[in-house]
Amino acid sequence: MVMDARPAHSGEGAGMRPLQVFLCGLAGCTGMDVVSILEKQRQDVRGLEIAVEGVQREDEHPKIYVDVHLHYVVTGYGVSETAAERAIALSEEKYCSVGGMLGPQVAVRTSFEVREAPAPGTPAVRSKGRSE
Repeated sequence: MVMDARPAHSGEGAGMRPLQVFLCGLAGCTGMDVVSILEKQRQDVRGLEIAVEGVQREDEHPKIYVDVHLHYVVTGYGVSETAAERAIALSEEKYCSVGGMLGPQVAVRTSFEVREAPAPGTPAVRSKGRSE
């Protein structure tokens, strides 16, 4: 993994910065939880994508994240929206160790959608989900 600072901070911008790596760790940790929980619920998960964004405080150091948004896209056959929502909540509230390291000063928001994997010969993908 290549990490680097921005050119304004004597770097070359050739890699991710440490806080970006942290967001990747958060997405990876919760993603592994969500897939595991859905599989235990006998949901036929074929893929999971997570987009994560963070907003840092600007007024003081350290420049920690104060707001983090995770958007999950679960793809599978007949995956229940309720099961996906529950898996995300369990990861956030109980299982994700990286998320557990965030203090109460960080607002973590989630949204998700469930995409039906197309059957062979069917080009359309249907979506359903919720946003906060």
